[in-house]
Amino acid sequence: MAFTPDAELELLFDPALIPESAKADLPDDLHIRPVASTDLNRGQFDVLNVLTPSPKPTPEAYKSHFDLLRTINASTTSLGLPPTYLTLVILTKAEDRVVATGSVIMERKFIRGLNLVGHIEDIAVDKAVQGKRLGFRVVTTLTQISEDLGAYKTILDCHEDNVPFYVKCGFKLKEREMAKYKETAPTATPNL
Repeated sequence: MAFTPDAELELLFDPALIPESAKADLPDDLHIRPVASTDLNRGQFDVLNVLTPSPKPTPEAYKSHFDLLRTINASTTSLGLPPTYLTLVILTKAEDRVVATGSVIMERKFIRGLNLVGHIEDIAVDKAVQGKRLGFRVVTTLTQISEDLGAYKTILDCHEDNVPFYVKCGFKLKEREMAKYKETAPTATPNL
């Protein structure tokens, strides 16, 4: 697949939110941008499967979910507020293929002066390119976006084995994560 310029894609958020330094730091054969409505076809779920089993949705379900997130972003930005959902990808230019991805979700708080917290989620790098600091670039870019949008802190949960990686990204170990999973997992995303 030939590389598709950003201007020809339907993107989740304004690519101008990605710091120029993040773009400049990438090798010339890679490109960083917001996730696109067509990234299902560029291997986004192949990369997410490195993190956790991620069944590939139908193209219709993927597009419906993308449109929902994009609508929420458009709604908040129309009010002069930062977007809520910011998922980015790193692609190879030669193959136009996703090789790394991650998200930051901007939570609007009642505490801390009605401020924002950025939640980093779903950091994944294709096994074929691990060790090239792409995960570091995704995390630091998402953190910079979160801070640029006004978050007073950016947080994430990770496996204990990944703590040293996130320390290198500037994070500190603080408190503990708790989780309660529904006893039976849903077979499909509702309403998609």
